[in-house]
Amino acid sequence: MTPWCSPAIALAVGCGLALLGIAPFVKESNLISKQLIQWCVATLGLLIPLVRLVEVVREGFVLALGTIVATFTLGFILARLLKVHREQTTLVCSGTAICGGSAIAAVGSAIGASSGGMAIATGAIFLLNAAGLYTLPLIGHTLALTPEQFGAWAGMALHDVSSVSGAASAYMPGDAAGTAIVQEHAMVVKLSRVIWIVPIAIVARWWFARLNVSQNASQNANESTTTQTKKSKLPVPWLVILFVGASVLATFVPTVAAYSTEIRFVAKLGFQGALFLIGAGLSMAAIRAVGWRALVMATTLWLALAGGSLAVVMGLE
Repeated sequence: MTPWCSPAIALAVGCGLALLGIAPFVKESNLISKQLIQWCVATLGLLIPLVRLVEVVREGFVLALGTIVATFTLGFILARLLKVHREQTTLVCSGTAICGGSAIAAVGSAIGASSGGMAIATGAIFLLNAAGLYTLPLIGHTLALTPEQFGAWAGMALHDVSSVSGAASAYMPGDAAGTAIVQEHAMVVKLSRVIWIVPIAIVARWWFARLNVSQNASQNANESTTTQTKKSKLPVPWLVILFVGASVLATFVPTVAAYSTEIRFVAKLGFQGALFLIGAGLSMAAIRAVGWRALVMATTLWLALAGGSLAVVMGLE
């Protein structure tokens, strides 16, 4: 978490420590990284007044809905072809379509997913998310994308919020004004997708409960399914709540804008720390659990989402 590091290096160092077996605090790393991401997102919300936030979310509503529906549709087609279990399919589709590990954890909790299924989905998404953090800026420069175009693309194509911010920071290093534009577009576009966690979790819980009940013939099996559904918790979208709250504060306290440089600096270091902890939280067990079927499905979904969203972003300009 220093100015002399970068998001990509932070992630690589964390992964290196984990793979060498010298990152013992895996559970603590995951917990702290989630909290750090939430507060860094809130910090960036101080840079976007509420009027601007509402405008961008409204403009991107149809695109977000369309890409989410397309991702789930393609995911279930691939699942039938590859014979991937519906639990794993739902988790991988949620992570790809919305926001990576956060969506997997939220939807997994709602449907009562097994820890093994969540580990497999998280491992597949993690590997692709790390690849995207390094490759998207290179592709963006090759195609000469504008800051606005790259920000919108990163917000749609990258899974986790921390990697979205990391790619935005890496796209225009040394250009504070350009980086600010990329960050604004990337974060708002990503958050326009994050708001879908709750409705998707609700639909997934209803669907799984219905399938489980229909597949169990006895009354006891039905009662067991009902109990499991009642115990599952719907997620609280703290990312969205904190970001919108910070945006409201920025709207009614204009002096916040005077500290925009400091706010971006603090958020950047925070996201670097989160990426390091995410990398350090990687486990060999999670990597070994990712079978080829889940990885092929996750990779195909990600390439389709990244390619399709890139075409849309370039076509809109």
